[in-house]
Amino acid sequence: MDIYPAIDLKNKQAVRLTQGDYNKVEIFGDSPAAFAKEFAEKGAKFLHVVDLDGAKDGELSNYDAIKEILSDTDMFIEVGGGIRDEKRIESYLSIGVGRVILGTAALNNFAFLLQMVKKYGDKIAVGVDAKDGFVATDGWLNVSKVDSVEFCRRVRDIGVKSVIYTDISKDGAMQGTNLEIYKTLSEIKGLDITASGGISSMSEITALKNMGTKAAIVGKAIYLGALDLSEVIKTAKL
Repeated sequence: MDIYPAIDLKNKQAVRLTQGDYNKVEIFGDSPAAFAKEFAEKGAKFLHVVDLDGAKDGELSNYDAIKEILSDTDMFIEVGGGIRDEKRIESYLSIGVGRVILGTAALNNFAFLLQMVKKYGDKIAVGVDAKDGFVATDGWLNVSKVDSVEFCRRVRDIGVKSVIYTDISKDGAMQGTNLEIYKTLSEIKGLDITASGGISSMSEITALKNMGTKAAIVGKAIYLGALDLSEVIKTAKL
């Protein structure tokens, strides 16, 4: 299983939200690139970056911070947050981003998702953020009536290879992740699932790996020291 430490960007700072609430922001540092370097030194080969400002308002507020992260490390970097047109996709891929994550655009403009998957293949992933089992959009500010598991099957059927699935109620809460939903998702053939939201123990890493989860994102737990990134990476590889 691959491990993606997470860097969430707000006002060009590395932050974490609790349960997606923009009013519950913890600032961890002014230099996201320094965190990326530190993660690489601990053995990380992958990095998950989210532009929280972009997710909320669609603007390209943290582009320079992402560019700096890319220039300072050689990790495979996936980026999400506010990517709603092809120009944005191209701007990230052109600076070396390995994969872009479509969230709100994937749900609200399915034809666009289909077009981008046909054109860019596995460089397009879909972020499925779920609240009470339904897909949330616009930086988690709005919740649709679309069943999140069914939506995962639907994007698989048009050629999407990777889904990053987040249970919003677990994200940043440091109370564990939703192992049950990942067991369900792992049964969707032909789709790589990345588990995201609330992972805070080594037993969860082991459980996710054993059920065939392709990757896991670790965020607040490594910032607070509840998980040691080197140990997480080692355990995921066993």
